[in-house]
Amino acid sequence: MQDRLWGGWDPYMPAASVSAQLSVKKMQAAILLGLCLLMPRVLSSLTTSTITIKSGHLEGQPANDAGIKAFLGIPYAAPPVGNLRWSAPQPAPASSAVRSATAFGASCYSAAPAYPQDGPVSEDCLFANVWTGALCATEARPVMVWFHGGGFQFGSSSVPLYNGGKLAEHGVIVVTINYRLGVFGFLGLEELDRQGTPSGNYGLQDQLAALLWVRENIGAFGGDPENVTVFGQSAGAHSIGILLASPFSTGLFHKAILESGAYWDSEHGSLRTFAGARAQGAAFAKQLGASSVMQLRTLTAESINNAGSWNASTDPGLTAFAPSIDGYVVPTFPAEIFDVGKSQKVPLLAGFNAAEGVAFLPRIVPHVPTAGYARSSKTLFGPMTPAFLSLYPGDTQAQANVSALDLLGDLVIREQTFETIDRQANINRQDVYAYYYTYTSAYSPIAVHTAEIYYVFGNLGPDPLLGPTGTPTVADVDFSMTISAYWTNFAKTGNPYSASASLPFWPKYSMPSDDFLELGNNVTVIPNPFRDRFQFLSSLRMNGELPPSWRHDFTDN
Repeated sequence: MQDRLWGGWDPYMPAASVSAQLSVKKMQAAILLGLCLLMPRVLSSLTTSTITIKSGHLEGQPANDAGIKAFLGIPYAAPPVGNLRWSAPQPAPASSAVRSATAFGASCYSAAPAYPQDGPVSEDCLFANVWTGALCATEARPVMVWFHGGGFQFGSSSVPLYNGGKLAEHGVIVVTINYRLGVFGFLGLEELDRQGTPSGNYGLQDQLAALLWVRENIGAFGGDPENVTVFGQSAGAHSIGILLASPFSTGLFHKAILESGAYWDSEHGSLRTFAGARAQGAAFAKQLGASSVMQLRTLTAESINNAGSWNASTDPGLTAFAPSIDGYVVPTFPAEIFDVGKSQKVPLLAGFNAAEGVAFLPRIVPHVPTAGYARSSKTLFGPMTPAFLSLYPGDTQAQANVSALDLLGDLVIREQTFETIDRQANINRQDVYAYYYTYTSAYSPIAVHTAEIYYVFGNLGPDPLLGPTGTPTVADVDFSMTISAYWTNFAKTGNPYSASASLPFWPKYSMPSDDFLELGNNVTVIPNPFRDRFQFLSSLRMNGELPPSWRHDFTDN
């Protein structure tokens, strides 16, 4: 009943039926509004933009024409400043005053000068934003919590692309959050370990704190704290993959969507070790001339951020502050957790894009001329080189160009995403839905890393990185409605397919059928497009770790 009442618009519905559906929705909303107004003691009303959460009262934006209210810039944790710099997130302070929630809070510091943050920047940046169409706090709508990408170095919940208003029209409540980035989010130091929890992953702890905030407060917005789906892209997807392998996420979410990412692997291998993170932290403190954490905390945020800046042409897993094994939030390599069936037991929707490697092109292995590709292959794969070259051939320069780009996309994104799909289904025995994104149009000409986000959120505007690439057509809008329906159906029920929405069938992933859904110009079921390549790369792991030697090979790429 809830699915029918709050389902999104059917993109395949005949035009003659749209007015009828509109009348039904208006009637349903009117009935629910009447119940809210007539029985306030039974049903807590959300007919105004003022609500109360655990930390106090919020005044949000009035409902838009679609009935969606936005509550922006809500602190979900205390400002991580002063002695709380490089500390586990603390609860947001309570206040008796009504807080304005009509504008985004500050973004966290960006470690990437090439990608400046949206709006004001501050260490005081742990804010959440909520979009809801609920009229009563007791509606218990499904909740979708978005973790943004940006290599753990840049990005913000205030980026217009992540505005949750359109997605919330599908009957879900959308939450977006900030989390600490770069050196503020991922500094590991022995002294910090002695001061509290093991250090190095404060950004991940922020995400856990945000999920705890959702569990404790989302009911006030009409959301169901027992039906929370986390979804994210790139670093956001890597975050979720890592949290799926973390004991601290138990019970904080009930479904997960990974868009292009999982373990924070790269062309330089798996994520940084405990010892490696502390060596990196010690070198950073020495660089700043600080002999203690106290001295580091007296430095300005700007000086720390500038000293920890990241060159966008390099792998942030190698050259920047990013997730590491801390023996706490991240107990070991995430792949090892998935391999032994100890990841969180939740349904999964996950996939990757056709042209993932293009976004990371400066990091491609040396491959020109073909002799250079042969040398790179031998350096990385040693005695496994013949097997590698049978899957990534390089006999001609054209072949080497394609194979080097395929390898880059596989190592940074695709192979690890496949592993989460395969292990969560076949080892952890959860319902899993896999996709391969290939959709292109004049508006979105390449199925590059990030391309699907516009369609998921329904925000078909200019690309914030590439600029405008065309005007969305009716086909683009229809495709957006399709992919948004799949995502929100999954959030509602754990199954992206709904016969009532006239969507193409999406089967569960399982062996031996190995089914993926191609989200392309023709949405159809296909076999795993790269299984042989993925199995080869997966075979190189030892206890979940890719070859450690890769961290020292081609460190200039």
